[in-house]
Amino acid sequence: MATESRRAREMLDALRAELMPGGQTPPNRFIALLTKGAVPRERLAWLAAEQHHIINSDQRSFSALATRFPQAPAGPFFLGLAQGEIAALDLLPALIDKTGPRDLAAYVPKPLAQTYPHFLAWCALSAPASAVAMAMAANLEVWGSYCSATGAALRGSYGLGTEAVAFFDFFSTPPDGFTEQAVDVAQAGLDGGEEPETAVRTARAMQAYELAFWDALAEGL
Repeated sequence: MATESRRAREMLDALRAELMPGGQTPPNRFIALLTKGAVPRERLAWLAAEQHHIINSDQRSFSALATRFPQAPAGPFFLGLAQGEIAALDLLPALIDKTGPRDLAAYVPKPLAQTYPHFLAWCALSAPASAVAMAMAANLEVWGSYCSATGAALRGSYGLGTEAVAFFDFFSTPPDGFTEQAVDVAQAGLDGGEEPETAVRTARAMQAYELAFWDALAEGL
């Protein structure tokens, strides 16, 4: 029983070691350029607008997951994620006010920048709870690190203030207890017969789509 209860935690630790070798986030060309002040202002508008579409989509996906898996621990976990997306969405107007686009409704999302929310939407319909929880927990450190670096670059290289970068500050550190909650959801799913390999594949895919977002922003620079 003790070994069984550790299974999800051990899977998560192994995934994080795989996705962040040596504890280092994968190279991110967009953020490297951003830190140097080498990203054109137009691309800052892309960044803000793409996040607007992503957060709106992810909020719906997490709400759908909470509906699919209403029982604890999955239901409260996914509902909390949906509420977090709503809070993040409230922070985006301050960023858009400084970066653009001036006409958000007219902005056409870049397909390759939207692969992450599209995959999460598929997960909301088809993936087991353990796979989604494991993927979110495995990707958390990478996403948080990128957000922290983005916020610092926007302050240091582009002169944006605290209110404008609050969106990235929000995601820079995980909510209290997030990892433990994700592990509980994953473990409950595994105990119920969900396949561990599905969780591993989903986490790897989620990270690939995360990287695709940043690559899309850097295309042609």
